[in-house]
Amino acid sequence: MIGADNQQERLDLGWIVGFVDGEGCFYVGINKDPRRNNRWNVLPEFRVVQHKSDEQILHRIRNFFGFGNITVNHGDRKEWRVRGLQDLNKLVKFFSRNSLKTKKQKSFLIFKEIVEMMNKKQHLTKIGLRKIAFLTSKMNRRVKPRYLKSSETLRPTSKR
Repeated sequence: MIGADNQQERLDLGWIVGFVDGEGCFYVGINKDPRRNNRWNVLPEFRVVQHKSDEQILHRIRNFFGFGNITVNHGDRKEWRVRGLQDLNKLVKFFSRNSLKTKKQKSFLIFKEIVEMMNKKQHLTKIGLRKIAFLTSKMNRRVKPRYLKSSETLRPTSKR
């Protein structure tokens, strides 16, 4: 029988997909930013969080992919976080070829659509930003983004 420590030695595709199914999170934040033309910043990110005692697995995952950062998540937890379209596009390509098996696949497909919209700069338009906000409300725990609660989304605006 193979112990948990030995299984973590082999970071093959199936192991990565299974681990992310259990521990990964695809997230898109939409934050107010007065420095931006449309006053909102879209920040997609992917993370895997572990207790600091298992930090070595986060380093092994980062080494497997070749990108991302290991940072403190909260308290005694660490995370491997991926931001930036260049690295997120690589991650999207990986999970498009190696499908997740749980309900996390649905969040991934929405995340992928948002990253593709950002590649086309659609997040810089009012229409694109609103679509991204609605898509994010369908991800994970289905929390309504602040953008959709903002009075700015209720006012008629010109298309930019």
